[in-house]
Amino acid sequence: MPPSKRKAGSTKAKNKKTTTNFIIAGENIPPGERRKLCVDVAKLYDFTDMDIPIEVVRGKQDGPILLVCAAVHGDEINGVEIARRLLKHKALKRLKGTLIAVPIVNVFGFNANSRYLPDRRDLNRMFPGFKKGSLASQMAYRFMNEIVKKCTHGIDLHTASKNRANLPQIRACLDDPEIARMAHAFKAPIILDIDLQDGALRKAAYDNNIPMILFEGGEPLRFNEKVIQSGLNGIISVMREIGMLNKLKSKPTAKKKRKSFIAKSREWLRAPHSGILSVKKHLGDHVKKDELMATVSDPFGESTFELRAKKQGIIVGMSLLPLVNSGDGIFHVADFVEDESQIEKHVDQYEEQLNTDKDPVRFLN
Repeated sequence: MPPSKRKAGSTKAKNKKTTTNFIIAGENIPPGERRKLCVDVAKLYDFTDMDIPIEVVRGKQDGPILLVCAAVHGDEINGVEIARRLLKHKALKRLKGTLIAVPIVNVFGFNANSRYLPDRRDLNRMFPGFKKGSLASQMAYRFMNEIVKKCTHGIDLHTASKNRANLPQIRACLDDPEIARMAHAFKAPIILDIDLQDGALRKAAYDNNIPMILFEGGEPLRFNEKVIQSGLNGIISVMREIGMLNKLKSKPTAKKKRKSFIAKSREWLRAPHSGILSVKKHLGDHVKKDELMATVSDPFGESTFELRAKKQGIIVGMSLLPLVNSGDGIFHVADFVEDESQIEKHVDQYEEQLNTDKDPVRFLN
């Protein structure tokens, strides 16, 4: 089935849940308490339990129920660190409502350093799942019914797939006003307005009237400090926007508002030939039509093939492999209504605003 979009406004009006009596994984968690729990999903060959670890943080006041989850793809670990830092963030002392943090959804893939489950299925193509289906389908069903359906909002944390890297970005279906509000509140430099795909977690959440956005940044099996900071800052910003954080008594310092730019289209530029890749452009760069982006050559450097931009845009994702086959995706280029040269400056300024003490280099360059 092709990807689909839902009608605008379908999540906000029906998305009201009470948190007075909050039961999850068989436990009732009262207001003001914090608890670590496990949701059992399967067993290993030796009958060892495989559980999804979760932590529930409840404010003393009623409010939204936000799910923050990571590692739906087991090798995408930036989100694991984002969730860990979120759970230690001092802002949670002012929490209104409930935070459900799930640092590792795909526990099988995480422990095997793999994107997939043992049956080679992609968990993010199996939602909402089936109770008696495949292992992946059963995990999706359990996660949906034990955790996701108890929430009013969601943020799903991802990175690029194997041997690729992504610029920090939000992926969301902006037809829905509540999702659009969350997407803009995250304040990532770029928003990709992407259709809902059958089998994906955010599509299943949407079908249950739960607005969810997806954050992408970095590469699998690697921590990137700027991406982690970007994700953490974005989650806190969304929590403020949806009313989960009480205002501080002290007057906040004035900060320059950041704007997110919305991509109107996007496409992958593919290798023109098999060989050894030499890139000329990097994540966040603005490229003009026909500009040289990379070359592919033989081991002797005699036969060279050029990869040029089909149109102007911003590089939001790229391959990290220097060895390519003909047709491999090399650059993911997004096209914007606004002046792309200004967006490139915006991305650079966004980087500068992040704390660069641990990672002073440019995004993955």
